[in-house]
Parts: sequence; C-alpha cells; structure tokens
Amino acid sequence: MANLQVRLNDELKAQADELFASLGLDTSTAVRIFLTMALEKNGLPFEVKHHPLSAELSQAVYESRNRVNLNGTYATAEEAVKSMLED
Repeated sequence: MANLQVRLNDELKAQADELFASLGLDTSTAVRIFLTMALEKNGLPFEVKHHPLSAELSQAVYESRNRVNLNGTYATAEEAVKSMLED
C-alpha cells in the first residue's frame, strides 16, 4: 500500500478532520473517496469555477438553455436589447 503526504496549514487540517468526523469518516478515508471519484469521473469529481452564480443568474442560464420564459424572437440585436431594457 502506498502513502500520500500533503502539506497544508494546521487550521485547514483541523477543520477538515472535524468535518469528516461529523460525517463518520477520517481524513484518509475522505481522501480515498475523492481519488476514487476522480478516477470514476475521469477528472475532478466536482465543478471548478471562478465564482458561484447568483440564484437569479443561475435561473436565467437554466431558462435560456431550456428555452423557458423567452420573450419571443427578434429580428435584430437592437430589438432584443430594447426588450430587455423595458423591464
């Protein structure tokens, strides 16, 4: 069996230990779960992004991707912008 050493500050380690203990895990088990899921997903097992979207923006993205609550079609970009500014 291999060993993995990771350097991190004491506060981060203590907080992680506390979180995982509250879930019934030790940190080593949590790391094994992470690595297993990374292999299963063939990448990081979670989304990596710069900033979380606000609930309002998230809803707007969902609606645009799923063509929900659209205000109609527009012949030009100017018409679309004018429609957005009316609200």
